[in-house]
Amino acid sequence: MRPFQFVRAKSLNDALTERANPSDHFIAGGTNLVDLFKYDVERPVKLVDINRLPLGEIRELHGGGLRLGSLVTNAETAYDARVKERYPILSSAILSGASAQLRNAATNGGNLNQRTRCYYFYNVASPCNKREPHSGCGAIGGVNRVNGILGMSAACIATHPSDMCVALAVLNVQVQVSGRDGDRVIPIGEYHRLPEDEPWRDNTLRPGELVTAIDLPAQGFADHYTYLKLRDRQSYAFALVSVAVVMRMEAGLIKEARVALGGVAPKPWRIPAAETALEGESPSRDVFIRFADALIDGAVGHGGNDFKIPLARRAIVRACHQAAAGTPQSQSDKRIA
Repeated sequence: MRPFQFVRAKSLNDALTERANPSDHFIAGGTNLVDLFKYDVERPVKLVDINRLPLGEIRELHGGGLRLGSLVTNAETAYDARVKERYPILSSAILSGASAQLRNAATNGGNLNQRTRCYYFYNVASPCNKREPHSGCGAIGGVNRVNGILGMSAACIATHPSDMCVALAVLNVQVQVSGRDGDRVIPIGEYHRLPEDEPWRDNTLRPGELVTAIDLPAQGFADHYTYLKLRDRQSYAFALVSVAVVMRMEAGLIKEARVALGGVAPKPWRIPAAETALEGESPSRDVFIRFADALIDGAVGHGGNDFKIPLARRAIVRACHQAAAGTPQSQSDKRIA
């Protein structure tokens, strides 16, 4: 690990002032960032410790909803009684990821900003446009079992690794950020970027900005939801394909549905226009198959990950059935329901 300066921020303004250069980093739990340092993927000149900032609370919002502080840990979020009761899709998604030890340390802000687990991104001897702009993409034509099938470009086929963010996508959360130029709000659908010709830009944060909170809306879809995660092993593995589904049911019909995929794209993959086809429908295999085909329309495999296309289709159908029936996937008994 290379030498770096370490600064402990005393206030939000102090933190924003201290991170003055692109080579500086905020650090909280460090469960992803420290790995990147060890692999020489990130080479910090300065670390700004933000753990003493007042961003570690979950509190009620006026008019309904909850504000999750960016320093609240994943474990605290998943086990908070209000989250479990009102936003069980979020609790379920978090508990499907990492390990108990990592969830105890990882923060919500860090989860939102974690970087891809593409093999070539972590191997500094390999070309990777996300790690080193304009160096090439080793995954295209290489070992790409874990890579994406949707939203890709000729420059990058890496996927976003978060489970939490897939649930946040269907909840339509708002991300609160602060920077030296002031505060702003970013809708979750606009937070993460597709690679296009700048794959090194994971999100729409401006230089030096810090995530301060995630705002959950009043509607949490507590009755009809599921988070289905398919992976190579059932313990501590990133998703090959995951599906977050929330529904509002009335008299046996789907009145509203939201579906997002993980493990297949550079950001949680959601197409709201496709979801409208489910409205007013009675849950059935044929309805869900048509929807699945629309959601993954345009998917392209790269050899090693071709299997993800039929796997995603089947996972979407299964997850929609689970949500409609009100029988969410268990994250403790991990046999597929």
